Amino acid sequence: MIEQQNLFPAETYTERRQALISTMNSFGATGVLLFIGLEEVPMNYCGNTYSFHQDGSFSYFWGLGESSLAAVIDLDSHDEILFCDERSIDDEIWMGPLPLPADRAGLAGVHQTHPTKELAAYLQSACNARRHVHVLPPYRARTTQTLDRLLGADTRSWKARASADFIRAVVKLRSIKSSAEIAEIEKALDISHAMYTRAFGRIVPGRFEREIVGAMEGAVLEVGSRTSFPTICSVRGEILHNHNHANIMRKGDLLVLDSGAESSLGYSSDITRTVPVSGKFTPAQREIYEIVLAAQTTAIKMIRPGIFFRDVHIAAARVIASGLKQAGLLKGNPDDAVEAGAHALFFPHGLGHMIGLDVHDMESLGEDFVGYDEETTRSEQFGLAYLRLARRLQTDFTVTVEPGIYFIPALIDIWRNEARHRDFIDYDRVAAFRGFGGIRIEDDVVVTSEGSRVLGKPIPKTVAEIEASFLNT
Repeated sequence: MIEQQNLFPAETYTERRQALISTMNSFGATGVLLFIGLEEVPMNYCGNTYSFHQDGSFSYFWGLGESSLAAVIDLDSHDEILFCDERSIDDEIWMGPLPLPADRAGLAGVHQTHPTKELAAYLQSACNARRHVHVLPPYRARTTQTLDRLLGADTRSWKARASADFIRAVVKLRSIKSSAEIAEIEKALDISHAMYTRAFGRIVPGRFEREIVGAMEGAVLEVGSRTSFPTICSVRGEILHNHNHANIMRKGDLLVLDSGAESSLGYSSDITRTVPVSGKFTPAQREIYEIVLAAQTTAIKMIRPGIFFRDVHIAAARVIASGLKQAGLLKGNPDDAVEAGAHALFFPHGLGHMIGLDVHDMESLGEDFVGYDEETTRSEQFGLAYLRLARRLQTDFTVTVEPGIYFIPALIDIWRNEARHRDFIDYDRVAAFRGFGGIRIEDDVVVTSEGSRVLGKPIPKTVAEIEASFLNT
């Protein structure tokens, strides 16, 4: 088990929990807030587990990074209780010592602890008194089973039974990043910088993709970190989340690298670069790459407090549509093409997402709670429907900005056979790009009071910078 040794000062967690109580009270909510920490997950038998990662909301409010924890906040009395157990001698033999429950609680500014076995009785007492027990939606079967055991099984799913007030309060607080949190994201980005520096020095024709992944993830392991999601490294860049690393890189290929790391406090980075395996873009690759880069540059310049992220996405899509028209792949008015959704053949995903303690921050709570609100509703249009974040941006939001252009054979065939958007798409010209792959570029951005700032040390991104990085390795 990986135990999180680094925490913010205890007052940070105390203040977060007090802010949560105040927010819930402002909603008129009463009762008990229940937090269920995550359990170890066996790989193939109980003693052989995957690397442990604490639930993001548990980490945010309680800080503690070990498994098998639970906690409650009484919204009426303001009591805060951590439920945890002392480590047994068997645990100590195999896993080493752990501070006593009271000492662990003290790290998070908590003054009451109870053994885990007392949690069921505590919750039963609350239910008997007809007090509402607020829970967040679980995303692991083990947590669902724990909730069923503690609060009783129901024909409804826990997604339906979860407390909307609790979710909204958590999203409201976690969305705004403190300066300390932003600094943690930049620490994760320092690791990303090292990952890409290593990668660029090893990308040559004839090597396997897995060799690049090994070098990148080695840079993560060397500093005691871990990746924030499974690394994407593929010459089949048209497959958006391609985790297969078995291809040999060949001259003329484009390699999509999408990866991230975590700071010691669990904050994530998420960076994407697309590079030519030969070290130099072909004219066609350069043309498409420059369109994607222009879309990203436009999007980042637009970001500021008060703007809808959906509008930023649409602006990036218009840049892509305009560039594709110039390249002969689209025809007609680019704005009309975007309005109709024709651009989504090439740009089928959303522009970005929140980032923080989770690489897709808080999305386990429900994407519509995180990325949408009473001002924004999800589109049903293909492509735009996948936009994870649409709502109005606020100062100290941290988001990713990741436009892309892809040539996906199966999607092209379906649309062509259906004659979809034939007034805008030149399918004969598109056919010449089968096998091209995909290009996307991603950076992590904080919304500032005056606009935005790209976080982290610069990682080569322009055509000139990328090609120079190959010459210098």
